[in-house]
Amino acid sequence: MQAKTSLFPYFQPIISVASGKIVGYEALARQYDGKGKVVPAGALFSSADVDAKTRIELDRQVRWQALEKFSALADTQSYLALNISAAWIENLRQLNTLPTLRMLDELNIDRRRIIVEISNAHVDPHKLKQIVQRYRKHGLSVAIGDFGAGSSQLERVIAIQPDIIKIDMRLFKLATKGGIAGDIIHMISRLGKRTGCRIICEGVESDEAFLFSLNCGAQFMQGFLFAKAEANFQPAELYEQHIASLRNKFLKNTMAKVQKKVNAINTTKTLIYKLAETLQDDFNLNELVSWSFTDSGVIRFYLCNNQGDQISPDFNFKENQWYTDPRKIGFNWSWRPYFFQLLALENCGDRGRIVTSERYMDFETSLLCKTLSLRLDSERILLVDTVVGD
Repeated sequence: MQAKTSLFPYFQPIISVASGKIVGYEALARQYDGKGKVVPAGALFSSADVDAKTRIELDRQVRWQALEKFSALADTQSYLALNISAAWIENLRQLNTLPTLRMLDELNIDRRRIIVEISNAHVDPHKLKQIVQRYRKHGLSVAIGDFGAGSSQLERVIAIQPDIIKIDMRLFKLATKGGIAGDIIHMISRLGKRTGCRIICEGVESDEAFLFSLNCGAQFMQGFLFAKAEANFQPAELYEQHIASLRNKFLKNTMAKVQKKVNAINTTKTLIYKLAETLQDDFNLNELVSWSFTDSGVIRFYLCNNQGDQISPDFNFKENQWYTDPRKIGFNWSWRPYFFQLLALENCGDRGRIVTSERYMDFETSLLCKTLSLRLDSERILLVDTVVGD
C-alpha cells in the first residue's frame, strides 16, 4: 500500500503502573497546519467538507503508516492501539472486509500486539458485536475508548465485553476534583475488576492525577505527565524512576490516611461495644450525651429482631442532642448485606464481630455513611449508622 504524506501518525506512550515501563502506544493522526506546525487531525475527520469515503481512505492511510513504523520497533513486547471509529463500523457493508487484518499480514505483525480501540459514536450493537468477534477470532484485543462520554456506554460494554476500557479524558479530569465524577471512576474500576477488563486512565497530566488514578485502581496511565504524542517511539524504561517515585509517594500518603482511618474506626467500634453493653438493660437516652459521640461520626442507631424487622425507633444524634423517630418501626432490613452477613458469620461460629457495610449516601442527611451491625443478645441486633470520610 502506498501511503500518502498528507497525514502521518504520532505515538503517545501508555505506562504500566506495576512495572513503570512503557508497554504500548496509541497511534494518533497528525497533519501540518498552514504554518507548518504539527497539529491533531481530528478536525479533518469531523469536517462536513470531507465525505465519508475520503475519511475512510485517510484513516487507512495513516493506519498503514503507523503499523509500518510499529513493525520496525525493536521492542517486540509492546502493543499498539489503533483507533477505529464506530461510525466507520456502522458504514461497513461487508463484515469480512477488515483492512487492518490485511495490513498486519502484509507487515508480518503479531496480531496479539494490536488493540483495536473503538471510539465513542452511535453504532448498532449487533453489528459492533460481530465486528469485535471477528477481530478477536484473529487474535486482536478490543478496547472501548472515551468511556464515560456520550451515550449507550454500558450497552457497548455488554455487547463486546472489552479487554480494555479507556476512561474519557474529560470525565477523568472532572473526577480528580471529587464529587460524583470520582464515584463514577471508582465504579468503572470495580467493573474492570469484576470482568477482568484492564483500565487505562487517559489525560494524566500531574502527580496528583497519577495518585488519584492509583487510588481508583487503574493499571495503566497515559498523558502529558509522561509525554505528548511524538513521532518516534521511546525507550521502554524511560519513565521507570519517575513512576517508582510516584508509587512510593502514593504508598506513604495512603498508609498515613489508612492508619488515621483505622484509628477512627477502632474508636467508633469501642464506643459501639460500650453502647451494646448499655443497651442490655433499660437506658436513659439523655445519658448518652456525655459520651464522645460527636467525634465518633455516629448519627443514629436502632434495633432489629432476627428476622430483620426494626423493633425500635431511630435514635438520632444531631448537634450534641439525641432524639427519637418512630417512623421506621416495622421496616425490614434482612435484605441488607450488613444484616445477612452478620447472621451467616454467626452460623459459621464467628460471633461478636462488627459487620460493616459499603459506603452509601444517607437519604435523610445527605452524608456519606456506613452501617455497622452487632449482635446485642439472642433476640436483638444493634445497627449503627456512622459518617465516613472520602
